Amino acid sequence: MDQDLIYQVLAVVSEIPKGKVASYKQIAILVGREENARLVGKILSVSSLYGDYPCHRVVNGVGRLVPGWTMQEELLKDEGISFKSNGYVDMKKHQWNIK
Repeated sequence: MDQDLIYQVLAVVSEIPKGKVASYKQIAILVGREENARLVGKILSVSSLYGDYPCHRVVNGVGRLVPGWTMQEELLKDEGISFKSNGYVDMKKHQWNIK
């Protein structure tokens, strides 16, 4: 994996404010790799090798959490993130809007 790309993705993730979430696609667009949302997910899966990043603030485009990562919901709730009845993050309310 390209180290520069890894650090670009992690730099964007580190900018997501508390109480907000971003989608994999949104991060991919911000680093100039619009078609590589899955690659963003792969990078985040190994992020602990590079430091401590708020990867819990990244969800899929409709607000679904990472399957099998039970702590993600708790971490988001601790930051004031609300969930819809289907268990997904309320993206209209919490998506990080970059101006």
